[in-house]
Amino acid sequence: MEHQIHRRYVSLADAGLYVGANHRTIRRMVARGQLRGYRLPGSRLLRVDLNELDAALQPIPTVGDAA
Repeated sequence: MEHQIHRRYVSLADAGLYVGANHRTIRRMVARGQLRGYRLPGSRLLRVDLNELDAALQPIPTVGDAA
């Protein structure tokens, strides 16, 4: 049985709100290839998948992480 991934496409503004960043930061992430952008054919509206945005976030090491 194939596992289906539920994509959650949102606007750059909504993606920015989701992670507490400006929509321009999300656009730069797409431009740098850190995040994939999606468009419908013939549309200028850019969307990102929140699942991919979650995956792009990286934890920062803290003192408690050292073992």
